[in-house]
Amino acid sequence: MEDRYSIDEFIQKTQQQDKGQGLFELETPRFLEVNLNGEVWAKSGSMVSYRGNVKFVREGIFEHGIGKMFKKALTGEGTSLMKAAGNGKLYLADQGKKVSIIQLNGESLVVNGNDLLVFESNIRWDIKLMKRIAGMLSGGLFNVKLEGTGLVAITSHYEPLTLIVEPGNPVYTDPNATVAWSGNLQPDFVTDISFKTFLGRGSGESIQMKFEGNGFVVVQPFEEVYFSQQN
Repeated sequence: MEDRYSIDEFIQKTQQQDKGQGLFELETPRFLEVNLNGEVWAKSGSMVSYRGNVKFVREGIFEHGIGKMFKKALTGEGTSLMKAAGNGKLYLADQGKKVSIIQLNGESLVVNGNDLLVFESNIRWDIKLMKRIAGMLSGGLFNVKLEGTGLVAITSHYEPLTLIVEPGNPVYTDPNATVAWSGNLQPDFVTDISFKTFLGRGSGESIQMKFEGNGFVVVQPFEEVYFSQQN
């Protein structure tokens, strides 16, 4: 059988290899290697393995410029970040999701807090809380806006799809399937009471994100289930 190997064959097939791709290197579509020489911000709980002299400091994502009243208003802490600092190799993954590496060149990108894996420490970041739909969705109420120059790695269930947003031709998405969008877009939230029938949901309204203007939005073929607290 093709999935049976000797020890030597298994090691040869799965062994980590240096590909010389720089700071962020995809070992597999779902494993990211960070060739650390300094600092990065990574999603807490995403560290699978490391070697070298690496220190980790966990820091709540809501402690950065959003105000403590928001933190008290929510039932959970939301996603938190950890700072990894030092010299070594850091291996990150998130529930087997596919990893995509994006180079920012002075642009801005908004990422669903659940789909952000790691980014360079020199990138400016801020939390955007979707207050208008608090209580309407079971979670996923916040996003992280990243600005500047550097590398960002995001995750998605299966292959992501990017939809171009053009004036006069808005794009509507399911919030639970929305991964990221260009930082210049300001999504609105619209409801369609009748649409819930097609989704098989027995109660509540169908909430959709509406993107208008010039930009793009990234979606995944999967609706993520959020919890009140993510680790």
